[in-house]
Amino acid sequence: MPFHWTIDPQQRLVTVVAKGDVTRAEVEAYLDAIGQAGAYDYRKLLDAKHARTSMASEELLGLGARMRALHEAGHPMGALAAVVPDEHSEAAGRVLGMLAAADRPMRVFHQVGPARKWLRGLPA
Repeated sequence: MPFHWTIDPQQRLVTVVAKGDVTRAEVEAYLDAIGQAGAYDYRKLLDAKHARTSMASEELLGLGARMRALHEAGHPMGALAAVVPDEHSEAAGRVLGMLAAADRPMRVFHQVGPARKWLRGLPA
């Protein structure tokens, strides 16, 4: 599975590692899991340095609509630190901005270390 996550309720942190081709079904399963765990408001670290996706625009828009609906339903979203390769940072920033329309801190990084450090500096 190219999309793996751990939910740490003690640290109020969700860590996601994405490798290879990530599908909409995998992202949907992740959203279901964090919803069931009550972890929408946890801080999130997405390590997508070795990931790609072949999702069509409609699939990405569908995911964006689902995330916006969660926010509009009153689910607060925790901070998001996304780690992407240098060559994809501009495009990833636009996609993450669309998908993460919730009012929350969000930054794009090129290395996991600085992303973790930034998240640790935010309230859990």
